[in-house]
Amino acid sequence: MPLYLTFALMLFCFASISSARVVLTLYALNLGAQPSAVGLLVATFYAFPLALSWPIGIVSDRIGSRGLLLFGSICGTCGMLIPFFVRDLPALYIAGTLIGLSFAFYNVLLQNLVGLLSKPQEHARNFSNSSLVGAATNFIGPLLAGFAIDYSGNAVACLYVASLSLAAAVLLALWGGVLPGGTRHAAAAGSIRDTLADKGIVRILVISGLVQVGQDLYQFYIPIYGHAIGLSGSAIGAVLATFAVAAFVVRFGMPRLILRLGEERLLAYSFYLAAMGFLLVPFFGSTVALATVSFMFGLGMGCGQPVTTMLIFSRSAAGRSGETLGLRQSVNNVMRVSGPALFGFVASAFGLLPVFWINALMMAAGGWLARPVAARKSG
Repeated sequence: MPLYLTFALMLFCFASISSARVVLTLYALNLGAQPSAVGLLVATFYAFPLALSWPIGIVSDRIGSRGLLLFGSICGTCGMLIPFFVRDLPALYIAGTLIGLSFAFYNVLLQNLVGLLSKPQEHARNFSNSSLVGAATNFIGPLLAGFAIDYSGNAVACLYVASLSLAAAVLLALWGGVLPGGTRHAAAAGSIRDTLADKGIVRILVISGLVQVGQDLYQFYIPIYGHAIGLSGSAIGAVLATFAVAAFVVRFGMPRLILRLGEERLLAYSFYLAAMGFLLVPFFGSTVALATVSFMFGLGMGCGQPVTTMLIFSRSAAGRSGETLGLRQSVNNVMRVSGPALFGFVASAFGLLPVFWINALMMAAGGWLARPVAARKSG
């Protein structure tokens, strides 16, 4: 029951985030916002996750997740109600900030709950299943947002999104008591210095950051490259869709792959596939060829997030898994914010080709770093 509740919360919570991003962005454009204003709106989604993921993890270790998740779902509900009643751009910034706050709670706590509610031998299966739920919400959320806007308008679409967060709040109020509580005595000791003193943890944090920036940059630069070579919007969308489909497909077989290869070797192979994807993109100009490359990239990076989550959880100190997962999310968000800015400068100065090839080298380095220790030493 607690694990199924966690998956249900993931479905509602992450669908609310993915749909809110679409609704608020299109709402802003409908109000006449300039691209710079829309960019600022998108930045509000990541402000709180960047600043608060680690502290949220620490607090959850001490007091449990139910109250924090309930607070996050209330923030998400209220955030999406504001643009319905106040229909101007500043209201969207407030909504985006509150949605970002709710996302900071969801992203750390729900993944931590999957680990806490699973026996060690169940980690591969349950983290894989949770990643499938997350992938499904990336499809459900935008689809719901699009239909809601088309049939009801931007303002009323905010109510649809608010209902998702409200449903999560209702689930937590009725059945949240079955979720595990905190371990105050275990979480009280320790600091970020203690966590970063563990070289194994630091290595996984770096690997996780590379997974995040690899995914984000691929999804950011494929549309730019497609536009540059004259592909239509639907063709670019199809190329990106194959990445999402591949990520969904590979997670079905991930438990068996982990059983056969082990987490670290599977992660290394995933990086090598991603490196090959970045390397090949500039050599192709047709939709079919790029979709094939994109599918290969998705097969690689589709394993990245769930495997790094599993590794970071299994290496966390007793009673401090929330803290460590929160630190992981903070690192990921730093990469999410800084990566596009850095490579945007590279693209402006040197063109698109160096962006893809530098990323290919970066993914290859991630593959070397992800290999088991014995393999790295022998190599």
